Formats: sequence, structure tokens, C-alpha cells
Amino acid sequence: MTRKYLIIPAILFAISLKGYAQKAIEIATKNNVLILATDQEQSLLSTYLGKKLTNSEEYPGIQQLDKYKPGSDDLLNKREAYIASGSVNLLEPALSVTHADGNKSTVLAFSEVKTEQLDQNRKLTSVILKDPKYNFRVILKYLAYYNENVIEQWAEITHNEKGSVVLNKYASANLTLSGKKFFLKSHYSGATREMRSEEQQLLHGIKTIDSKLGTRTNLLHSSSFMLSIDQPATEDLGEVIAGSLEWTGNFKLEYETFDEYYVRVTAGINNFSSNYTLKAGENFVTPRFVYTYSSNGKGEASRNLQNWARNYQLADGKGERATILNNWETTYFDFNDEKLNELTKDTKKLGVDVFLLDDGWFGNKYPRNGSTSGLGDWQYNRQKLKNGISTLGKEATASGVKFGIWIEPEMVNPKSELYEKHPDWVIRQPERKEYYMRNQLVLDLSNPKVQDFVYQTVENLFKEVPELAFIKWDCNSLIYNAHSPTLKNQDHFYLEYINGLNNVLERIRKKYPKTPMMLCAGGGSRVDYAALKYFTEFWPSDNTNPYDRIFIQWEYSYYFPSIAVDNHITDMGKQPIKFKTDVAMMGKLGYDVRVNELSKNDLLFSQNAVQTYNSFKDIVWHGQQYRLQDPYENKIASIAYVDEAQNQAVIFNYYVATLFTNGVILPIKLKGLDPAKKYKIEEINLYPNTRSPINKEKVYSGDFLMKVGFNPEVNSNRTSVVLLATAIKN
Repeated sequence: MTRKYLIIPAILFAISLKGYAQKAIEIATKNNVLILATDQEQSLLSTYLGKKLTNSEEYPGIQQLDKYKPGSDDLLNKREAYIASGSVNLLEPALSVTHADGNKSTVLAFSEVKTEQLDQNRKLTSVILKDPKYNFRVILKYLAYYNENVIEQWAEITHNEKGSVVLNKYASANLTLSGKKFFLKSHYSGATREMRSEEQQLLHGIKTIDSKLGTRTNLLHSSSFMLSIDQPATEDLGEVIAGSLEWTGNFKLEYETFDEYYVRVTAGINNFSSNYTLKAGENFVTPRFVYTYSSNGKGEASRNLQNWARNYQLADGKGERATILNNWETTYFDFNDEKLNELTKDTKKLGVDVFLLDDGWFGNKYPRNGSTSGLGDWQYNRQKLKNGISTLGKEATASGVKFGIWIEPEMVNPKSELYEKHPDWVIRQPERKEYYMRNQLVLDLSNPKVQDFVYQTVENLFKEVPELAFIKWDCNSLIYNAHSPTLKNQDHFYLEYINGLNNVLERIRKKYPKTPMMLCAGGGSRVDYAALKYFTEFWPSDNTNPYDRIFIQWEYSYYFPSIAVDNHITDMGKQPIKFKTDVAMMGKLGYDVRVNELSKNDLLFSQNAVQTYNSFKDIVWHGQQYRLQDPYENKIASIAYVDEAQNQAVIFNYYVATLFTNGVILPIKLKGLDPAKKYKIEEINLYPNTRSPINKEKVYSGDFLMKVGFNPEVNSNRTSVVLLATAIKN
């Protein structure tokens, strides 16, 4: 079908405000709308983001209620939809440009709007802005996902000036929100302590959250956030914007309050050390910024993003996931053919799908027997694996399981053949001391030869193991002393590194579209929706202590669906294996345990748990998630997943009190059920030889369970309880 751009009058309105014509542009989803409008100077303004009006003809009237009036002297109140610097705007811009003649002022005037109905659910609106003085153009793109109530926004920048222009700043989006107060929920992190949350009121000035790390860019701060209007939103009440930048490199999020009742959110690539020289006729496309508005609290905003991700962004978001046994905590670097063959048999014994061979399988001149050597030399170690990885793959298949492997292809140890042969492939400043993180450096993915090498590394794995069923892609070092030996313009380095990475991933996915791949970066330091276009899942943290994981997984759930979150049972933490397993079931289940050392009952429990998980995993992966009871504020943490038909719900409950208490524990109110249906509740995933106090024959209405609640009987002796609520036929 040939796509056509049309100017559709139905979404354009014109009214007269004191002698000038104003146009209003409607970008609508099922429940929400973003309204843009022009003023008498043809500036494009952001006038409204919120719930849809019943009568769309009233949208132009929003401008009449605004404090800002075009033509007034108070230009600081002008709420442009994409702010350029150097002219009348004196607040933080989205765009700063040095034109070919050296002039640093840019004025963006509305030219036209085009819409394209991509399918029944998606409409793309393109608003074209031009500078009246320079042959310089910005197209603001708004892709509305109707049913998910989500908008993706980005900018395309081009020019035909006599010479090159320099983009000094080039954000993806400005959002202007109105309200009496604003409260930002953001996340700070570190290795093994990812996604710690804080919420604060935005007062005067600019709040900036950014990354300059080059890789592992979410190590210190997350590029996802929630912004509440007037008061901190709760799970089910209040107005909130949830947003996330789709960019794997350095990012910048800015929140600037102004004129008492407004906040401006600017999201995009961090322009730190990244002036971009744009030649005439070239098109610079910014990353996409995805966001959703909810008038019903943070829970609805989360579900909007989760549904969008599964349907459109996450690799194989509607598909299946493989359960895994990983050898890392069983063997670390110390293994051979015999040990690994036993582990493939343990994989079958446990009942999971894939045996994953982790770090340490490669390197010969510099064998990978620790973290100091071998990285970059992706040939199997002939001392450890005398029969090669191809034989391991065949042995796994013969054992009735699949085979996966760990790689870290962006990195190199100085003690490696690759480093010796290609020092020009390494990111480092000339004539400066090399600085290592985890004994390694980063390869220069802005270099096409390095891109070919990384792609060929993956290609060679498939030649060795054609049935390769899983890839764990790690990334453990930051970029220090940033410098590319091949780039002529070092200002382009941080962008070209990510473009190079994406080029490699595009090639891999074109050749191997269905192979599951885990995104890992020293834990959860590289989690964004640009990367998840290529990866089926991500590793949230190297902290697998299940108590800590309740909080880590809780915070990730604000932005990412559970099908994308890898959770493994390990030796970390002193909790019983049931508690560890119950926590890991809230996502994609995996094991990193010594199966041969499990007690008889622990092994039996684990085997039964895999079968139990397989019986309800589709609900966890594809159902609607409801955070029922906050672990920060309650003795019991509780999360539910409800299938689309509202026939079944899986409810996870954990005792998280840090002090012993015998106080009353109130019933937990469920969410997402059909109030008219009748349900039975059964406790599942029981440890062998234990009995549940839950009466599985008792019948409750959905109305009762959501208004009165249900007591899962969680306490200091029953620290984790998994319930299955099932609708019964009348």
C-alpha cells in the first residue's frame, strides 16, 4: 500500500484571538491528547497534555485561558513546543545551532503539518518548522499509539545553508506541563544497587539527570522517570507523566520550572563533548522519547508503557522466553568438558530449557582463567574445551536441552592477542595513561572494521553451534579517555559509538531475528528501549539477593514489562530456596545454582517449581501488572498479574519487615479482576511436605476481593506466598 501524507482538516482548528489566527493540532490517543497551537508569530506552542475533551472543537479555547498572550512583553512565558536558542528564548533550549555564517540564533516558525495513518492503532504527525532567515528546518515527529495511550516524539533536523552548521544541542523533545506543583520520581544506581528511587518536589532552577559514561550509561542514573502534577501520584490516584529516552548512549533529562505554574521537560542525547557538524542536505534524526499520561496514578502509566513495549518495541515482546541454568556461580572460570557436560544433564534434571555457558570459555595465548586476560580473543580455549563449543552444543541437544553462551564483544583486555594485533581498534587518548575498568578497555565501534569484527564474532558462534539458542551480551567497562583513532571529528565520537553498536545489532537481528539475547552491563547499567529493540530481555542487577531484588524489580516495573526482566535463583542471600524462587518467578525465571548440591527436598521443590512456573508464566509475561502493596511502606509486599480475560491472576506476596512483629496484617486488596465474576484462590508453589492454610474451595466475588481484600497469611514463618485466583463458571 502506498503511504500518503495528508493535511487533515479534522485535526486543525482555527479561531481568532484579538486579531490573529491560531491553529490547534491534536495528537490523540484513546484517552489522552497533546495539543499544539500557533500564535500570531507562527511559533508552535505546547498548550495542553492530558485527558481528551468530549468535544474536540473546544481545544483551541485552551489558549484563551493561558496567562501568556502573544505579543506581550513577557516572552519568558512563551511555551514553545521545541525551543531554539539565540533569539527571544532565554530559558533552557532544546536546540542550539551555530549556523554556517557563525550566527548562533535560530527561530523556528510553523510551516505545515502532515499526518500519516500507519495502521488502525498508530498515527504519525509531522510538524514542519522553518527558520525565516536561514534555510534550516526541523520536523517534529509525534507517533501516537491509540490503544496504549503512548506517544513517541523525536526531531529530524536538516538544512541547505552555504556550508555546514554545528548542532550544539539537539534534544528529542520538549514537554511543557502546567500545575501548581511538580514531583519527580527518578532513580539512582550503582553496581548491585540498581534503581534506587527518590521522589522530590521540583522547586526553582533546573534539575538535571544525565550520563557522560559512554557505555553502561544507566550505571549512576536512569533515563526513565515519572513526573506527578500538583501532588505525588499514588499507584491509582493522581496525574502523572511516565517517560523514557530510547538511547543507549549519553543522555540528558532536564526539568525546569518557570512562571510559577509550569515545568518544561527536555529529553535527549547529552550534548557533552558532542557538537555535531551537519553538512548541507544531511538529515540528523534524534532518538525517540517515549511517554504516557495517566490521570489514574503510576500503575496505569506503567501498564501503558508495558503494553506498548510488548506490542511494539521489545524484541519478540509477544513471544515466549526460555528458562535457563547458568554455570557462572557453579564453576566461575574453573571448568572443562566433563564439568559442563554434567551441567547440561543437570539442566535437563532441573527441567529448564537452556544451559548457558558463561565467561571463561575462550582465549589460548592468553587463556581466560580470570578477568585480566583473553577478552577479545573469541576462540574456544583448547585446554578447557578439548572438543570445542560445537561439541558442547551437540551434547546439550543430546541431553534434551538447548545451548547458550556469554560474550562481551565490545571489550578487550590489554593482555590479549586482539590488543597486540590491533591497538588502533581501542578507545584511548594518545600519549595518556590507559585507565582500566575491570581490567579492560572498550573497542572503537565508530570504526567500521571493529563493527565487522564484533559481527563476525557472533557469526562465528553460529558457525560453531548452528543450534545456538541464547546469547548473553555483556558490557562491563565505561569509556575513559574517550578518543577514536579513526574519526576525523572527535566531537562525533559518543554518537558514532552508539551508531556503530546499533549497526552491528541491526546486522545480527537481520541474520538471526529469533535468537533470544540478554542485555547485560555489569548488572543493569544499560537498560533502555533503544537497546531492547534488539534484545529480548535484560539482566537487572548482579545483586541476586531476593530481598533486595523485590525492591529492584519493583522499581524496574514502573517502565519495563516483566517478560523483559531476567531473574535467577543463586546462592546469594540466606533466604530459603522457596523465597528465592518465588521472587524470581516475577519475570523470566533462571537458575545459577549447583544442582548436584541441592538437598533432596530442595531439588524436588525446584523441579516442581519449574513446572508450576510453566503453568502460569504467560500471565506474568503478557498479563496486566498491578502493584498491590508497596514494600517500602508495608510489612508485606504484593504484586499481581492478571490475564486479559480477567479469568486468572497470579499474586506474589513477601514478608519484608526488617524487625520481628506480631502486629495485625490487614487483607490485601486485589486489582484488575472482573467485579462480577466469582473466584477461587489457591496457594501454589508449595515446598514439599507443607500444607497451606488457604481454603481453596471458598468462593469470592471479584468485587469483594478488590474492595475488601484477601489475607495471604504471610508472616515471619511464611515469608513468601504465591496465590492463583481462578474465575469459576456460574
